[in-house]
Amino acid sequence: MIEGSRYEHLVAVNDRPLSPDKQADEAKDLQKVVSQRKRESPDERRRRIAAYEGGRKRDHLLMEELAKAFRFTLAGEDELDGRSVYVLNAVPKKGYKPPNRDAAVLTGMNGTLWIDQQTYQWVKVEAHVVHPVSIGGFAARVEPGTEFKLEKIPVAPGVWQPKRFSMKAKAKVLFLFSHRQQEDDTFFNYVPASQPVTCGSAPQSTATGDASK
Repeated sequence: MIEGSRYEHLVAVNDRPLSPDKQADEAKDLQKVVSQRKRESPDERRRRIAAYEGGRKRDHLLMEELAKAFRFTLAGEDELDGRSVYVLNAVPKKGYKPPNRDAAVLTGMNGTLWIDQQTYQWVKVEAHVVHPVSIGGFAARVEPGTEFKLEKIPVAPGVWQPKRFSMKAKAKVLFLFSHRQQEDDTFFNYVPASQPVTCGSAPQSTATGDASK
């Protein structure tokens, strides 16, 4: 977190540490961002933080809407990372009305959840788009092949944080131009917020991905 919003500092690619030259470049980029944010006007800072908080609220909304948007059935029991889990299948619930266009994508998805049997905390969730969903009126459409996966781990008593997030997105803009995006992030080295966090400390992520149109 730098001046009210998150900054992602690259430390490795495909689990390989960066070269010394690349590390130096990343350090320069970090210092540049710190300087820029410290020089911001109050309006510029408010807009940046508002954009960051907007993304967080969107993600939280989608998680909160899962219980409303899907009908869950118990598929069985399994073991995940050494923990006994319940496996739930999720299909769109008939009559569900999304509160905004971000949540509309849930109407075209099927999902699977893994629930820790001891804490009832969800450990992993996968969601797949199974039929096209129009968003933003008729300007864009999310296509089958889009999928999201999120895994969490316990980092302190009663506290779970992301372990891995992966996403493959397929969409059509104006039903003519295809847009594809892929992301894969791994998070580790969490520390309590009260402890000082140095550059490249927790949470760190290693990411691989590409975006093309």
